[in-house]
Amino acid sequence: MQVIAQGNLSKMPAQLGDEVSYQLSLGENRIELNQYLGRPVRLSYLGEINCCHCGRKTKKSFAQGYCYPCFAKLPQCDRCIMSPEKCHFHLGTCRDPQWGEQFCFQSHYIYLANSSGVKVGITRGTQVPTRWIDQGAIQALPILKVDSRYQSGLIERIFAEHVSDKTNWRAMLKGQVDPLDLLAERDRLFELCHEDLTAVEQEFGIQAIQRQPDAEVTSIHYPVLNYPHKVSTHNLDKTPVVEGVLQGIKGQYLILDTGVINIRKFGSYQVEFSAG
Repeated sequence: MQVIAQGNLSKMPAQLGDEVSYQLSLGENRIELNQYLGRPVRLSYLGEINCCHCGRKTKKSFAQGYCYPCFAKLPQCDRCIMSPEKCHFHLGTCRDPQWGEQFCFQSHYIYLANSSGVKVGITRGTQVPTRWIDQGAIQALPILKVDSRYQSGLIERIFAEHVSDKTNWRAMLKGQVDPLDLLAERDRLFELCHEDLTAVEQEFGIQAIQRQPDAEVTSIHYPVLNYPHKVSTHNLDKTPVVEGVLQGIKGQYLILDTGVINIRKFGSYQVEFSAG
């Protein structure tokens, strides 16, 4: 095989089109991945991890790419990032209020997606449709727009009483996902959650929560030649050399004929990419 590039691994950039176009991100290198479908490829972990924020060498990657000191102090690693309803900005305890004002006090969307069945999720407007692609959704529909991440988290919790807020990643990778009527699911949830949504509107003001009646369902198609019948995973910590024929790319996973690997899981690992 020929060595193509090496560097610190990070989340694969993706662009929506008739078929999603992926790049492998290794430091400053961006490798167009779709061209390698059907070809043998190899990922070799070179034994070093460098924090994606400060660059220091670390034995373990936290939160998909950070060293422990950065994980413990940076606002983007705080507990409220995974659970926005736990935002503590109003208590004066935000790790970095300026960062919070920039990233959390901006428009967010509550959406429905179909990655392994219907699920609810949230994302900043700037992350549409990237967030949906990262989750391997084949369909997505924004249903509400709100003024802050905290508000989106509160509403997500309301909907999560009736639909999942998680993706079954194994089902997503097997490709066994049937299209759904997300418009009907939206209307059903609005009816089920009417009282709770009204309470949130009364708390923050009716203009803070905007329904998206004209939003259309986005359909997403992934570059996959063959889906696996059984999903087995590669782990660079256990097996530093992962290779096989690239069968597809979906979400943040490479699908090889030898198993799948979650690229995001190994953020900041020094990796060499080779292809035949």
